[in-house]
Amino acid sequence: MPKHPFKNTSKRKRAILSAIALLLIAYIFCLPRQLFNVPYSTVVTDRNGELLGARIADDEQWRFPACDTVPEKFKTCITEFEDRYYHRHWGVNPLAIGRATIQNIKERRVVSGGSTITMQVIRLSRNKNRTAWEKCIEMILATRLEFRYSKEKILALYASHAPFGGNVVGLDAAVWRYFGHSSGQLSWAEASTLAILPNAPAMLHLSKNRTQLLEKRNRLLKKLLDNGILDEMDYDLALSEELPGEPLPLPQIAPHLVAYFYKNHKGQQTVSTIDKSLQTNVEDLLEQWNTEFRQQDIRNLAAIVIDVKTNQVLAYCGNVRFNENNSGNQVDVIRAERSTGSILKPFLYYAALQEGEILPKTLLPDIPVNINGFSPQNFNLQYEGAVPATEAVARSLNVPLVNLLRKYSVPKFYDFLKQHQIVALPRPASHYGLSLILGGAEAKLGDVANGYSNMARALSGLESTPYSVQLSENQNNIRVNPPNPRHPRAIPTFQPGAVWQVFDAIKEVNRPEEIDWRSIPTMQKIAWKTGTSYGFRDAWAVGVTPKYVVGVWVGNSSGEGKPNLTGARTAGPVMFDIFDRLPSSQWFEQPMGEFIEAEICRQSGHLKSRFCDDVDTVLICPKGLQTEACPYHIRVNLTTDERFRVYENCIGTEATVQQNWFVLPPAWAWYYKQHHPDYQALPAFKLGCGEDNAQTMQFIYPHGNAHVHLPKQLDGSEGKITFELAHNNRNATVFWHIDNEYIASTTDFHNLSVKLSTGTHFITVVDDEGNTLSCRIEVE
Repeated sequence: MPKHPFKNTSKRKRAILSAIALLLIAYIFCLPRQLFNVPYSTVVTDRNGELLGARIADDEQWRFPACDTVPEKFKTCITEFEDRYYHRHWGVNPLAIGRATIQNIKERRVVSGGSTITMQVIRLSRNKNRTAWEKCIEMILATRLEFRYSKEKILALYASHAPFGGNVVGLDAAVWRYFGHSSGQLSWAEASTLAILPNAPAMLHLSKNRTQLLEKRNRLLKKLLDNGILDEMDYDLALSEELPGEPLPLPQIAPHLVAYFYKNHKGQQTVSTIDKSLQTNVEDLLEQWNTEFRQQDIRNLAAIVIDVKTNQVLAYCGNVRFNENNSGNQVDVIRAERSTGSILKPFLYYAALQEGEILPKTLLPDIPVNINGFSPQNFNLQYEGAVPATEAVARSLNVPLVNLLRKYSVPKFYDFLKQHQIVALPRPASHYGLSLILGGAEAKLGDVANGYSNMARALSGLESTPYSVQLSENQNNIRVNPPNPRHPRAIPTFQPGAVWQVFDAIKEVNRPEEIDWRSIPTMQKIAWKTGTSYGFRDAWAVGVTPKYVVGVWVGNSSGEGKPNLTGARTAGPVMFDIFDRLPSSQWFEQPMGEFIEAEICRQSGHLKSRFCDDVDTVLICPKGLQTEACPYHIRVNLTTDERFRVYENCIGTEATVQQNWFVLPPAWAWYYKQHHPDYQALPAFKLGCGEDNAQTMQFIYPHGNAHVHLPKQLDGSEGKITFELAHNNRNATVFWHIDNEYIASTTDFHNLSVKLSTGTHFITVVDDEGNTLSCRIEVE
């Protein structure tokens, strides 16, 4: 007999409906992968877990990210108060449910819920209206939660999401808001107070119903005493503690760093590398200096302290007076681009030493220079003709370092700075030119300090790394020293030999405009460098010891310059004040196997040539052997009275003497002899016995093909252009011609001031021995 078709259809419908019902039940009673989908506050602690600061969650609740553990005192109090059989049941306590049912029937209203802590976790996560059906769902899901997590984990979830009155959610936030310390420091009275708050947070509030709250707390303490958890002394001490008052403000330590994590790690708890004690010490120190600087209308100040061994930041002060937003105080200068001034000079000195361009005491020219309109000057507006490289760096002389950069090449130094991640340099090398060494680029205080730290790390045999402000994140996976996304490439490691010579040059910096720090008897050895940007807008100071690097910036966030805003007078004293609060250390040990011995000319600093008499044996980097032998010593034949030079082929039987003579180019010599009275110019040739093939004259100003701007007088009329010339013979007479027209003659000091029209002009000088020199200039 055939089956009735309607019966088959009915069976299929029932099967489909059953499947749908099962799916619906599975959906209702299935625990989500992530139990709580709520926004969290951004929390930052120091390296020891001490709170530095926090930012409120997006829903305006103080809800710290979920914790993994619960303090023992709070665990004892909450289980005694909320769920005494917590460690015995599987999520639901039938006795508690039965008792609550009987109580509610008798009172004809809900007076007890009978919920376990596990059920409350489910209720907090679902955030639904409280109904009988919802209670059933909570009981079923609670049993499932018990199978997914341990009792410790469930209790941690409860402590992290329970309401504690007002907009305070979670134990960690509550402890800080009500008691001003971490949850690990809870007393029995504090733990008891917090244990009863989630039971009725709307009714029991610290600012109202305080009598009822105190009674419930004391009843819980009595229960702990009766159960043998507290002894009489602990009980009496707990009873004597008063209830907290209004919620306390959270700490505001390292606020710029907290703001950084709020922007980049929002809603997470971050363990920073900061040492809270040192951080607060440095912040107090900066506040004192800021009070003094404000009298000069210098309003902003930043500092960073880096541990050399780990390259971790111990103190991060991005600015001062964070809560004042009318002076640019919220600008994080540690991460802000600022003009570098002279702070990059030691890096150029290192690169030149390491690549064999110079030796530590190689003479560098210190004379007026005009390179395509770029005319750098020293801070003191003076020139010394020639200065040893190590002294030029120590005294931060601009002109010698510009000449060194010109020799080393701008593109090479540009690449060096980018590879070592000291300066970002977003534009091509041609944009910066030679001004790169004098503040033509902008850098961040943190990156510059990190560059010095990596140099110090090289002397300890450590690789170069980015500085770190973060130890871990309170996420599912904890990362230790996470890679910085701004520095995806490996940083080349500095070579210890050249670093040693750099630090040796700048460890006793003392310039005329600075305080003599060496006169301070308690001062430890520090390699340090200052910098001042053009227009006195930025003052820098960075110091290095084997243990620490301290970087300081002083100025106005707006970029406004001030006359006294120099690195030596502002940032330098702050830096030394910070070092005075850090543990001192012995100086770096000289690296082994990094140097070779070489004979060096004492006067020129070059490798010894065959005509150098005064020689020192010193240690140099291996590539230093590639440098040029001394080009300034020559051998000359002199008459016996040493008044004249002569050629051998014209002296006949006349007696002569040979001497090795130190000879600088004329322009160098003109300035050099003003600072070195012992410098002697070459004697002139004896009449009829030779002529000088060496350069006898040299223009000091202007140089050939220079573009010269006409000066303006006070009345607005065009001024004169002053030409300067150096001559080897102090008794020479020089005849000046401009555009083939004789103008005048000079003796002793060869300076000539003339009025010129705009356009191209040719200047020719002829001395009384017939030597000629010419140059072309463009007057604008």
